[in-house]
Amino acid sequence: MSILGAVIVPHPPLIIPTVGCGREQEVRATIDAYRTAAKQVAAWEPEVLITTSPHQIMYANYFHISPDRGATGDLSAFGASEAKLVVEYDAPLRDEIIRRGESAGLQVGTLGQREPYLDHGTFVPLYFLREAGVDCPILRIGLSGFSPMDHYRLGQCIAQAVESLDRRAVFIASGDLSHKLRDDGPYGFAPEGPEFDRQITEAMAVGDFLRFLTMDPALCEQAAECGLRSFQIMAGALDGLAVEAKLLSYEDVTGVGYGVATFTVTGPDEGRRFGELCEAMEQARLAEKKASEDPWVKLARLSLETFVKTGERLERLPDGLPDEMTEQAAGAFVSLHAHGQLRGCIGTTGPTTESVAWEIVQNAVSACARDPRFPPVTVSELDSLEYSVDVLGQPEPISSPAELDVKRYGVIVSCGSRRGLLLPDLEGVDTVERQIDIARQKGGISSREKYTLERFEVVRHL
Repeated sequence: MSILGAVIVPHPPLIIPTVGCGREQEVRATIDAYRTAAKQVAAWEPEVLITTSPHQIMYANYFHISPDRGATGDLSAFGASEAKLVVEYDAPLRDEIIRRGESAGLQVGTLGQREPYLDHGTFVPLYFLREAGVDCPILRIGLSGFSPMDHYRLGQCIAQAVESLDRRAVFIASGDLSHKLRDDGPYGFAPEGPEFDRQITEAMAVGDFLRFLTMDPALCEQAAECGLRSFQIMAGALDGLAVEAKLLSYEDVTGVGYGVATFTVTGPDEGRRFGELCEAMEQARLAEKKASEDPWVKLARLSLETFVKTGERLERLPDGLPDEMTEQAAGAFVSLHAHGQLRGCIGTTGPTTESVAWEIVQNAVSACARDPRFPPVTVSELDSLEYSVDVLGQPEPISSPAELDVKRYGVIVSCGSRRGLLLPDLEGVDTVERQIDIARQKGGISSREKYTLERFEVVRHL
């Protein structure tokens, strides 16, 4: 038996009457759609519910599946301790998912549980499902910092495990949409918020799961989305299956987007292998970008790949480099990205070698192996890396933040021997105040200390 169907649902505790205390009427359309979706799940007669939630235990480099035999939960954190649930876990299915996930090279298991109680991202959907008469074992799975494709692959492993154990399973993808839809909302407004919700609900309405895998990471971050990775796992669980998609409701009255959708499996469909389509698109994009790299970026790639593959530094520069790389000295930063996420960044504020070229060679190795925020880059990651190289101009002292421009100038904040640097034109850094604060914190300088400012320009190579 494969997955019978899936639902996407939000998880605002507000919609539980004992929490909302009347305010739930503000999102009446969401509640009505929730009950429609719950009745659909009941009609599928599942033996197990597979739930994914952004509020389940989450690690950057691990998919956590809740251990033990079951769990309890309530909404006491939201002033409604009388709303309680007890659930049983499907342990054999959990073990089979872990086995298949590990065989697929995924980091997945039951280690590291910090909180055994049901999170509200799981509790809210189960509340409505119990109301509709659905009371069966569940699995509770957290999200991770892995790529969209890794979330999709986990979904594929879930579907394989379900089929192997012949379970009647339904997938519950819990997740709100953007949290930045209104000025008076809990997180304020960003124009990316409504745009994210428009794109994601369009995809939900027609079952276009490829959109879940290819959303612009910068748009998602600025929109402060919640559930996309939950939806990506769901998409993987429905890999190769035709679905009848229904967008039951969408509301944004609280400043947070709430979408409810159902996906009824109607049979196999080889044209809906979205993981394969996504990988092919990404490989073509990376190949096109690599073909257009300039000498600065090509040198960073060559240096890094030589070190990762051989453990040795580049011994000589390639022929044909521009004179400005070999005859001038300057500080330089090498940044690495993979799947839209930072993978390493190390640089020098001023020249430490005889030329820009050797500065790039040195800092590319440091970015892949010595950035304390990340593990060293492995050979298997090389094809997915994207590079940028920033060559720094000479820093100049300034007397006031008014002389900064976050798009044009980077900043150096200094206090004695401590220094913090931030490059210009970075995603999410929209104000001078924010730019200075980040640089100050990087240098270990408190806001109470007296510090000096310098600015610099960069030439960015992509």
